[in-house]
Amino acid sequence: ATIPIEAKTVSVAFFQNNTTLGGPSISQKFTEKLRDVVSTQTNLALMKQNGDLQFEGSINDYNVAPVAIQSTDQAALNRLTVSVLVKYSNKFDDTKNFEATFTRFADYPASKVISSVEAELLTEINRQLTEYIFNKAFNNW
Repeated sequence: ATIPIEAKTVSVAFFQNNTTLGGPSISQKFTEKLRDVVSTQTNLALMKQNGDLQFEGSINDYNVAPVAIQSTDQAALNRLTVSVLVKYSNKFDDTKNFEATFTRFADYPASKVISSVEAELLTEINRQLTEYIFNKAFNNW
C-alpha cells in the first residue's frame, strides 16, 4: 500500500444507511469491515475521528432485481446490488482525496428468499467493496 510516510492514524466514520430497503445492520457491518481492512492491511492506528487519513460516507443504494430469465416471466437469478458513497481525505496530500460511489453485487437463485441469503451476500459484497475502496485510497487504482 502507498501510504504517506507522515501518516500515523486513520479514521473510518460510521457509514449511514440512506437506503429504503437495506436492513438496519448493513451500516454497522460495512463500517466494521472497512475498519478491519484498513487496520489489518496497514500499520496505521485506527481512531474514532480526525485521523491523518479519513474515510466517511453513506450507503446509498440497496437493490434486488432479476438478472437471468429462465422462462416467461420467471427469473432464474436475482441480484443484490449495494452502492456506497465514500469521501476519502488525506491531510498530507490533497491530490489523493476523492469522493466516489462504489457499487458491487452478488447473484443468488431466484428460488431463494432474499432474507435467507442476505447475510452471506452482504459478506461477499462488503469484501469486494472494501477491497476496491482500499485499493483506490492506498494503491492509486
